[in-house]
Order: sequence, then C-alpha cells, then structure tokens
Amino acid sequence: MAAIEMFTTAVCPYCVRAKQLLDSLGASYQEIRVDTDPARRDEMMSRSGRRTVPQIFINGQPVGGCDDLYALHRAGKLQPLLSA
Repeated sequence: MAAIEMFTTAVCPYCVRAKQLLDSLGASYQEIRVDTDPARRDEMMSRSGRRTVPQIFINGQPVGGCDDLYALHRAGKLQPLLSA
C-alpha cells in the first residue's frame, strides 16, 4: 500500500474533497494540518513549491492538489500509484 501524506487545513473544501476521494478508494493517508503547525506549512512549501492546500504526496512524490488528484483518478493513473 502506498504511503500518502496530505497537507491540509481545517476549513479547506478542496482538502475535504481530496480526502473523500481517497476514502472512497479505501486508501489510508496521514493528514498533516498546516493551520495548527506553521513549521509543517514551511515543510509543505519547500517540498511542493506551492502555498495552497491540499498538497498531496504519494510515496514521497508530489501529486499536487485536489484537482490534480482527481485528474489522475479520471485518467486511470491514481489506482496504480496507490497500489505501488
């Protein structure tokens, strides 16, 4: 099973949508709240080069945000990543 990290905030609707998709696929993930831990936001920005949430990493590789995750899913490329 893939190691998934998702940097989120409590009030982000895109974070909720990304979690719903992963939940529907039975994928477990580590949620990292950047609104409660500013140091983790700095980590997210240095790893992804982006300031927006969610930022999703699968097996250490940046996937992007919610729209990127859904695009992978629509293209049939998300399941292989989750199975790796």
